[in-house]
Amino acid sequence: MLMGVLEPAPPAAPSLPPTRSRAGSRLGVGQGVLVGLAVGCALAVLAAYLGKVRAPESVLLAAIGLCGVAGAFRITRLLLTWGAGLLAALLCVCLLTPILRGPLSALTLAQPPTKADAIVVLGGGVQCGTRTLEAPSFARLMRGLELWRAGYAPVITVSEQSNLLGSPTCPKMSVLEGEIVRQLYPQGGPELLTLRSVTTTRDEAARVRDYARERGWQSILLVTSPSHSRRAAALFEAYGLRAVSVPAQELQFDTTLPLPSDRLEALQVVLYEWLSRAKSAAGGTPER
Repeated sequence: MLMGVLEPAPPAAPSLPPTRSRAGSRLGVGQGVLVGLAVGCALAVLAAYLGKVRAPESVLLAAIGLCGVAGAFRITRLLLTWGAGLLAALLCVCLLTPILRGPLSALTLAQPPTKADAIVVLGGGVQCGTRTLEAPSFARLMRGLELWRAGYAPVITVSEQSNLLGSPTCPKMSVLEGEIVRQLYPQGGPELLTLRSVTTTRDEAARVRDYARERGWQSILLVTSPSHSRRAAALFEAYGLRAVSVPAQELQFDTTLPLPSDRLEALQVVLYEWLSRAKSAAGGTPER
């Protein structure tokens, strides 16, 4: 090689087509919609089960569709997926630890029974297909009869649900409860009074107030599920009734929450009560 003579530069490497800086970080619109629909389905199942949502299938399908639309756009898809991830983490904490013992205790008001004018058994639901009482309704009725047998009051009130709750062909709670009482006590049973056409606990409190004015009642024993007891007692007191809260036994789960299955049932109960209080605070009609 001669001094002062420059060698030709090596040929430049062929240019490659531009690549994404983060492979796989961006989803296509179709994939995003599928992600949104999947998250929407999961959230709809949680809402229907944990929140005891009474919305028809069309409303749940519309909510799933909205999640699918949200999945088509990057920002809303991120919000949707991160929100679902946070919700899943909270759900795991509730299922893997007995953390809900505190909220359950805060919802419960259990007082020693005293002599009263009536035992008010709040409605808890009917299985329309089998035409039987749901477990909370049965437990409440049994607790009311237990108090009656002990001589705390001569009268028991039962609730007749309005047609806003379930199908109009569904049997009435008051009818089923009356049949059970007559089967147990063909003669000499308690006096049964019916709270007609009730949709919420507030309706039941209003009907009992009317009976109290008519019959001169001074105090009542209030029977409902443990998680519903504190809210129910506050509603009855707001209607000027002196109510002693004597909740029924919880039959749906072990209140010490030893198993994830118990914790899942407890989570459903706690969320239902919290949602009912939030709805009432917002000016809506609280759930039962």
